[in-house]
Amino acid sequence: MTVIIFLSVLLISILLGIPVAFALLVCGIALMLHLDLFDAQILAQQLVSGADSFSLMAIPFFILAGEIMNEGGLSKRIIDLPMKLVGHKRGGLGFVAILAAMIMASLSGSAVADTAAVAAMLLPMMKTTGYPLERSAGLIGTAGIIAPIIPPSIPFIVFGVASGVSITKLFLAGIFPGILMGCCLATLWWWQAKRLNLMTFSKATKEELCISFKNSIWALMLPVIIIGGFRLGIFTPTEAGAVATFYALIVALFVYRELKFKDLYKVLLTAGKTTAVVMFLVAAANVTGWLITIAELPQMMTELLEPLIESPTILLIVIMLAVFTVGMVMDLTPTVLILTPVLMPLVEEAGIDPVYFGVLFILNTSIGLITPPVGNVLNVIVGVSKLPFDKAAKGILPYMLMMVVLLFAFIFFPSLILTPLSWLQP
Repeated sequence: MTVIIFLSVLLISILLGIPVAFALLVCGIALMLHLDLFDAQILAQQLVSGADSFSLMAIPFFILAGEIMNEGGLSKRIIDLPMKLVGHKRGGLGFVAILAAMIMASLSGSAVADTAAVAAMLLPMMKTTGYPLERSAGLIGTAGIIAPIIPPSIPFIVFGVASGVSITKLFLAGIFPGILMGCCLATLWWWQAKRLNLMTFSKATKEELCISFKNSIWALMLPVIIIGGFRLGIFTPTEAGAVATFYALIVALFVYRELKFKDLYKVLLTAGKTTAVVMFLVAAANVTGWLITIAELPQMMTELLEPLIESPTILLIVIMLAVFTVGMVMDLTPTVLILTPVLMPLVEEAGIDPVYFGVLFILNTSIGLITPPVGNVLNVIVGVSKLPFDKAAKGILPYMLMMVVLLFAFIFFPSLILTPLSWLQP
């Protein structure tokens, strides 16, 4: 009965158009009433404790760093370098989009922000040079979901806080899978591009390459600093967020000089609004998560799937199919916040490495960002490309299927994640 109340209240609230954070609160109140535990003071305490985490401080820092990079010219220079490197090849703009998305992912950790930036700069160019708009939009949208996997990843921070798993280990574990995602997309795009008569650009001279690299070196140093800091144990993810923000601010103000002091208020306001949405979601989910634990829903889930515990691979397939289904109708962050406390006890009992599971889980929920009808990245692509929703979804389909195939490859071959992680750990 508790499960029915939990799911029905949550789904009805979302279908009525109630924002997810408030839907989680409504769901929490319904569970409190059902369990005869309703107390406004407990509700308030759980809300506050949900956001009262040192690790969560990394989120506003990385969001602010991303806003500064977009406004301060770092993003623009990051796209210029891949353009000089591979823009002359057949389908070169597609490879530029993938490389730019991967580099941007290592700077901000936000799929929506990265996709919007890359699409706004490259889609008009791809359209005017005769690239198929549906495929181009699909490629850029799918490349955008690399951002939650390559560090610094905001979803990894949320998952780490919700599960108690080391965020630093999650960051390091995401490096190789993120690179592999980019390689898979590049392979599929190469196969498609060789069958199309696409316009090519003149090859950049060595001098132009040197100038582009010189202009972008300040931006490219940021992921080196962040990942190097994790690898050497110099700073925590939260401290890395502060370092990223400070570094991006100095470069944008005094090196590239595209960000003016008068623009800082707008940047801070935008970052503050985005942070407020994420943090309120985390706080509201803590209420539901606490009640899920009180109602013993994880134990119920464990009992339901207990026959599969002896076969971790089959258990992972079942979990991933369920997460994929949920991800089609719910955004990434609430999916992580709601399902993590339910699934982690089951994962731990089955002896599955929690860091490995975290990478699979976030990759799966990231795919949900490009699946209809709710996918936020898909909606961004629709807005930037001006394509009808069904055509944008059709364009994304082959690349999304590639990501699903890669997800199952990770399930059947865990060493693809765990072996590179063992190399990167200090």
